[in-house]
Parts: sequence; C-alpha cells; structure tokens
Amino acid sequence: MDTEDHRALREAVAALGRRHGPGSDPTQLWSDAGKLGYLGVNLPEEYGGGGGGISELSIVLEELGAAGCPLLMLVVSPAICGTVIARFGTEQQKQAWLPGLADGTRRMAFGITEPDAGSNSHRITTTARKDGTDWLLTGRKVFISGVDIADATLIVGRTEDARTGRLKPCLFIVPRDTPGFTRRPIDMELDAAEKQFELVLDDVRLPADALVGDEDAGLLQLFAGLNPERIMTAAFAIGMGRHALTKAIGYARDRTVWNTPIGAHQAVAHPLAQAHIELELTRLMMQKAAALYDAGDDMGAGEAANMAKYAAGEACVKAVDQAVHTLGGNGLTREYGLARLITAARVARIAPVSREMILNYVSHQTLGLPRSY
Repeated sequence: MDTEDHRALREAVAALGRRHGPGSDPTQLWSDAGKLGYLGVNLPEEYGGGGGGISELSIVLEELGAAGCPLLMLVVSPAICGTVIARFGTEQQKQAWLPGLADGTRRMAFGITEPDAGSNSHRITTTARKDGTDWLLTGRKVFISGVDIADATLIVGRTEDARTGRLKPCLFIVPRDTPGFTRRPIDMELDAAEKQFELVLDDVRLPADALVGDEDAGLLQLFAGLNPERIMTAAFAIGMGRHALTKAIGYARDRTVWNTPIGAHQAVAHPLAQAHIELELTRLMMQKAAALYDAGDDMGAGEAANMAKYAAGEACVKAVDQAVHTLGGNGLTREYGLARLITAARVARIAPVSREMILNYVSHQTLGLPRSY
C-alpha cells in the first residue's frame, strides 16, 4: 500500500503527466521531470537525488505511463545505471555521474544483450583485456535503448580471472564518442521515442577508472541493476495498462447503442473489471519487490521482481487487448491512440527477459525443480 508520501508523489507525477499527455515531446518531459526531482528520487541525497528507492522511482514511471507519456529511459538511466554507480561506483564516478542522472542533464544507456547470448551473463562474449593500466573492450550488443541520447553506456563485458582463467562479468562506463564505439539503429516496427541500437566495440580503449566498482564483484553488481530493471519494467507495463483501461472505461460510459451505454452490459463491463483487478494485483507484487530491494534483500527481491515483471506483462497485454476490443473499430484509429499499444504491450512480455525465462527462474529457484539446461 502507498504511504502518505507515496500518495503525494503519485499525485504530483500524475499532474505532470496530464500536463504533457500522449504525443508530447519526451525531451521536454524528461527535462521537466528532472527539474522537479522525479528522475532521481531513488538516488542518494548527497549526489542530488531524492534519497528514496526503487519504490519511489517505480511510482514515477507508472504514473507517467498511466498519463500516456511513459519515459523508457527511466528504466535504464536512474534505475539500472544510477543504482549500480550509487552502490558500487568509486567516489569519482558518483560525483561525475549521479548529479546529472538525478536532474536529467545526463543520461546513461545499458548494454548487456548480445546477438548470441541474449541476457545470459554466462555466455556474453564482449571481453575486456588489460593493456598497461588501460582496458581494451571488444564485442557486440543488440537492442540497446537510447544510445543516441545517452552521454555514455554502461557496458557489461567479461574479464579473465587471474586465479581460475575463467571469464567473469564486469561493468564499464563507455562515453558515447569513444573511438571504436559505433552504433547502428535497428529498424523496429515499435513506435517509441527511444530508439534501439546495435553496438560494435572494436578495441575500445578505456582508462582504468572506466571499470565500475570491484573487478571481482561483477556478478553481484550486475544483478543489483537487473532487479530494478524488472521492477521498473513492471511499472512501465502497469502504467500502460492503466492508460488503456482509462480510455476504454470512458468510451464504455459514453458510447450509447439502443439508448444504453455499452458499459452497462456485463459482456463489456466484466472483462474491463477483470483487467483492472489483475493490474491492481500486479502492482502489489511490484511494490513487494521494490520494498524488498530497497531493504537490501537482493535474493528476495530477485524472486519478487521476476514475478512482478511476469504478471505485469500478462496484465498489460490483456488490458490493452480488452481496451481495443471495447472500442471496436475505433480502437484501431489514431484518434484514440490505442492501436500503437498493441505492439508496445508485448515489450513487457519479452524484455528485458522473456516470460519463459522467468518461468524457468521460478521453477528452479522457487520450486526447486530440476533444470533442463
């Protein structure tokens, strides 16, 4: 349940979302949200943030989504990158990045997914090797959001463990214009303000201080960013589902056939009520995941964050589908703005991790069933 502070934050962000609304300029919305302190609510106060956690940041994204103007980079810049740097970065890295991430003047993308590895950190082939005090980073990444508008990308690579010879994950800050770091836009059917890119890193030379945190703690640092990513993806999906339902409910109240609003018919009303219930249940799981993460329970948060992301993807798709169905032909027109959500809703099912991989996680980690791989 929301605290009084959370309710106040929710109302304030909702008001900002209403002022901008669907089709608004995301750059201006990002700037306004930064000036009001919403982008950095999860970051430490000593670096310009709000001193809250993912609980607060998820409220920001959900309410902007419910207003029809979600900011996908909220998932990446303050939630993943800001969290990792705040928890594990050096003092120099914190001072260099956190104030700008908090007020929106700087943005950071996140690069983990690879053509042949997906998000499987154990199969990542992007490697970093030492050259004197520098690092040389080589590899490829795909489906990386917002690289063109980000000042740097937090790249997940692998380094060789001197003791075992095995490769271990590490995170590196790669500024946008670093030589050897190139990007190519991916032609997507999805209509979104944030574009997707393929990245190529060809012996990208980085200074020693580009490495985030401890070279031996890469996996811990990686998962410290992935749990917030799943929680924020749930917030993104819940907001989208709420936005679609709001449009459908308004239409069902006003659209009259044979002197009766269509919303009076149970065949129309009940599916909308079911979609609302499922979104509300999903929010409870998301709030549980955020509370566990903010309390420092990374293991508990991992399970809850995966469940929240799974539930949100399913609830969002159902809400959008039912909203479009309620409007009939009008649900496919530009005037009502629901058709574009049909594709967008599927994102929460497949990214940043597919629902099947979440089912694998729950069956193995929660239920203790044997692995098939």
